[in-house]
Amino acid sequence: MTLELDPAQLQEIVQEVLARLGNGLPGKAGKDLPGVYDDMEVAIERAAAGQKKLVKLNLEEREKLIAAIRQTLRQHAEELAQLAVAETGMGRVADKVLKHHLVADKTPGTEDLVTEAWSGDKGLTLVEMSPFGVIGAITPSTNPVATVFCNSIGMIAGGNSVVFSPHPGAKKCSLRAVELINEAILAAGGPEDIVVSIREPSLEKTQIMFQHPRINLLVATGGPGLVRAVLKSGKKAIGAGAGNPPVVVDETADIEKAGHDIIAGSTFDNNIPCIAEKEIIAVESIADYLLFNLLKNGGYHVKNQGDIDALAAKVLDEKGKPKREFIGRDAAVIARAALGLELPPDKRCLLVEVDREHPFVQEELMMPILPLVRVKDIEEAIAVAVEVEHGFKHTAIMHSKNVDHMTRMARAIQTTIFVKNGPSYAGIGVGGEGFTTFTIAGPTGEGLTSARTFTRRRRCVLIDALSIR
Repeated sequence: MTLELDPAQLQEIVQEVLARLGNGLPGKAGKDLPGVYDDMEVAIERAAAGQKKLVKLNLEEREKLIAAIRQTLRQHAEELAQLAVAETGMGRVADKVLKHHLVADKTPGTEDLVTEAWSGDKGLTLVEMSPFGVIGAITPSTNPVATVFCNSIGMIAGGNSVVFSPHPGAKKCSLRAVELINEAILAAGGPEDIVVSIREPSLEKTQIMFQHPRINLLVATGGPGLVRAVLKSGKKAIGAGAGNPPVVVDETADIEKAGHDIIAGSTFDNNIPCIAEKEIIAVESIADYLLFNLLKNGGYHVKNQGDIDALAAKVLDEKGKPKREFIGRDAAVIARAALGLELPPDKRCLLVEVDREHPFVQEELMMPILPLVRVKDIEEAIAVAVEVEHGFKHTAIMHSKNVDHMTRMARAIQTTIFVKNGPSYAGIGVGGEGFTTFTIAGPTGEGLTSARTFTRRRRCVLIDALSIR
């Protein structure tokens, strides 16, 4: 079920929530938002107390809490999408609504906790999945609400409580997510403070989290600097870092489908997902026809070199890195600012042909600017893809009907997600099989995280009994 609200009602709700979560709220130690505290030490202690109550619940009782969280996300999917876009200026409301329903429907719960058993002449051995305890989680500004809900479901399923340190640029929508999660848990009869956060996130407060003895696991979803920081903390850490996903198109591909899927994937939420197609590497023999189909499906070709240079000068800083004010913005906004161009309403992506060394190819832009690099054959295409992916081991995409080509690409690039013949978002379960997550841990090797990722494996051995064969 979803909320039936007209745009005026929805805007009124968003403004009310922004006002409640704004800096004008009193800074007292008591809570006026459930689960939200001023002091990190207090938040952690409250989460530790909440986890002691949570771990006493059986799996069926945990699943009731998770069901309530899923339902509240479905009910508030559009409100939270509006709030996230209004606060961060990034992404598209419709795509964030889809993300929120995806998290509600396809994030694994307690069913992900699978017991292993060995039975024989010497008895019975079980391996069970037990909680870490209190998890410290750092969440991004790009997918703030989806990450908070997705992490909460998986971590609670594993029997953990979680302390969130949200990105300061997305604190209002993140705190609203924490508020709604707490309301859902309490309404379902669960304990308070198993999902908490701080009202004013900061580097100093995050460092307290890193060092606090009650935090048993750190989970960081963000850039490479954040991942390096958690790995240096001395604690068990899961790091979901940056990506720069290449999409390779060879001469055997269904070019019409490739054109459609690449635009669909690269423009989803204005290219801010780390899995989204960030550069195209096309074999020369099909590049023109691919470009035709990209334009047919919503791309706009920036042809003139002077315009390409002007675009780069506007959206990149002096080091060739993307400027924050253009990340996740609509193609129309970028075209107007950089080129003085009013894009037709059906154009969602700016296409540029450049060489492989161009910053548009080498950097993860997270905006709907899609560079195309021509190569002579599949060998060169794979080599370039490996180069520009930079060893992040995040995501790669390929359009091909040649199984040998796909196999060679997979072995060479070694990404956590490898999507063949579909849009990138199929890799997290949109139009593809499998569960979803918004914490994809390439740097630390856990891959697509789920409830079992947030558990400790414990072996229980009984000697000379319960083998009934």
